[in-house]
Amino acid sequence: MKKVLLTLLVTALAATSAQAQKLVIKGSETLGAKLVPQLAEAYKAQNPGVSFEIAAEGSTTGIAAIIDGTAQIGMSSRKAKPTEISAGTAKGVTLKETVVAFDGIGIIVSASNPLSKLTQRQVEQIFAGDITDWSAVGGTPGTISIYTRNTSSGTYSDFKALAMKNRDYAPSSQKMASPEQIAAEVAKNPAGIGYVGLDLINNPGVKAIAVDGKTPTPESVTSHAYPLSRPTFYYTNGEPAGEAAKFLAFTLSDEGQKIVREVGFVSPPKK
Repeated sequence: MKKVLLTLLVTALAATSAQAQKLVIKGSETLGAKLVPQLAEAYKAQNPGVSFEIAAEGSTTGIAAIIDGTAQIGMSSRKAKPTEISAGTAKGVTLKETVVAFDGIGIIVSASNPLSKLTQRQVEQIFAGDITDWSAVGGTPGTISIYTRNTSSGTYSDFKALAMKNRDYAPSSQKMASPEQIAAEVAKNPAGIGYVGLDLINNPGVKAIAVDGKTPTPESVTSHAYPLSRPTFYYTNGEPAGEAAKFLAFTLSDEGQKIVREVGFVSPPKK
């Protein structure tokens, strides 16, 4: 009997230990599609007892997960909204943001599209629906097909703020579940246009066009020369603790930031 009880106790302790070393990260597809999984793999190589649950379903879900206590780290490609901060405060949650990388939102068209540049005003007019034919911006005549992210995406709202003066998207725009889906749809549609992060601007079948004469590159994002640049964040409930704190520190370390750059993002300036 004692042996059985001892076995059960050891099993329970092992289960508790395993649970304590599971890191749940939710939120932005911009960070969660490639960057955070690669950071997690590198981290696990050094900390084999740690497991990860990564759900990339949009920045809104990441911030909500911190407020609800269902994740230790929330990934976001936008800053928390005042309403989210208030919702957190009401539950005793303090949303703490940490900038982990900078990104540029690249405007992509089909590789077969002869157009190579647009002005910021033209980008706004296309995505808002004022301009509906490529001939109006010097392209081959044809109806423009617009691909955007869905409303839970931080990039969806960031793009509205950075490129559209917070105007509404054209009613004809098609909402995609992920940036990879935008790139895939634009690649097969010669009349398509969409936006993705730096990590996807060189995907097969698409090309990034210049905005006001500036192309999205790590250099133009670092110097803020490219107009559609933005920070990306980890959110935690106050100061992170335990494995979340260690993973955040790893992300910001030289090794972590090397991965950031290899994936296609830009390291934030060192403090």
